[in-house]
Amino acid sequence: MNTRVNLLLTGNELMNGDVIDTNSIMFAEQLDGIGLNVRKKVTLADDLALLQSEIVNLSQESDLLIINGGLGPTIDDLTSQALAQACGVPVELNPQAHAHLEVWAKRRSAQLNQPNLKQAYLPQGCDIIANATGSAVGISIKLGQCLILCTPGVPSELAHMLKDEIIPQLQQLFPPVARTNTHRLYTFGLGESTLQALLDETLPNWPNEIAIGFRAAMPLLEIKLVTHCNKGKKLLIQWQEQLTHLLGDHVLSIGKSDKLTLADYLVPLLVKERKTITVAESCTGGLIASQITAIPGASAAFEAGFVTYSNTMKSKMLDVPSATLSRYGAVSEETVLAMAAGALEKSNADYVIAVSGIAGPDGGTKDKPVGSVWVAWGNKHSLQAKYYCIPVARQHFQQIVAARSLDLIRRMVINSEECPNYNKVS
Repeated sequence: MNTRVNLLLTGNELMNGDVIDTNSIMFAEQLDGIGLNVRKKVTLADDLALLQSEIVNLSQESDLLIINGGLGPTIDDLTSQALAQACGVPVELNPQAHAHLEVWAKRRSAQLNQPNLKQAYLPQGCDIIANATGSAVGISIKLGQCLILCTPGVPSELAHMLKDEIIPQLQQLFPPVARTNTHRLYTFGLGESTLQALLDETLPNWPNEIAIGFRAAMPLLEIKLVTHCNKGKKLLIQWQEQLTHLLGDHVLSIGKSDKLTLADYLVPLLVKERKTITVAESCTGGLIASQITAIPGASAAFEAGFVTYSNTMKSKMLDVPSATLSRYGAVSEETVLAMAAGALEKSNADYVIAVSGIAGPDGGTKDKPVGSVWVAWGNKHSLQAKYYCIPVARQHFQQIVAARSLDLIRRMVINSEECPNYNKVS
């Protein structure tokens, strides 16, 4: 029987958009790693009656209920009080929580005040979940057949508590019925619908024992293969290999990854090959260079880049002929190839990316609508250019242009013979 796991998140800041909920993602990922899957997530404002009622309701349909937030020192932190009322017990000064606060204050050479002490008043009979980095301890208590865990809302504190306290405890309390095996592939250049259609057409006999899921995390697409049974485990490697072969160089990496941009994949390749890259950017305004230099060790592969937003600077900094700009315009194959050649000449780099486009929302014409962009890439021996039309919001446009540009160079470095069709991205 699968363990029923639900989440309850509390905070006015979550409801009004002041804070983006990243904690539930952290919970889902960490719990999934030990075979526990979240069934429901409820987010509530700081309302005592509402919290109490929801705790009671969720406890009746949960084996494990995790409450996040509302353990702090201010008047709107109501989790302890709501939980106590739901359990039918009073709040009282908890000696462990009080001792924790005293140590926390001593480390900071601070005096405990009454708001601080509020964090030590917890439901009678609860157990403590240690918090090594913050002032508020976590709470563990049973309500009926449901185990309730309460955690602080500060993401950095939660991360430590999950790793050091909560996940080890849950592994002991809720051993998986069958070991969950999860394999991940990180890809670029295929959208979810395109990929699903490709799978339906090419691998129609995909086994039921292997669940396949997609998670779009701009600009990458994560493909997750999950099995909960021995038969699926035996089939997993075989079908992952078929999928990897099908996707070819769209696959960037296999296994859990913390890489976020295409630069994360490109820079190590350049460093390994002892090659350098330069960029000549117009519509992306330095974003490509920024993503490259965000990678530790990028100085070994990147010495200089050029942001030439105006036609004057394209000519002055990159030697793009004025006649080329007058005849063909800034957003053209001829201009972007001249930008690339100029950047290579000025920097003496091994590889180059050059981009010029119309990010919008204004500036488009019938022949060159908003979203138009020319990308040039290559080296001194081989420069290529390609036109794309990406009619999306300005920042999204810049992100996509940066990602495609970096991927084109990545493919060149690994000697890929595939021709990606990014226009199929959905």
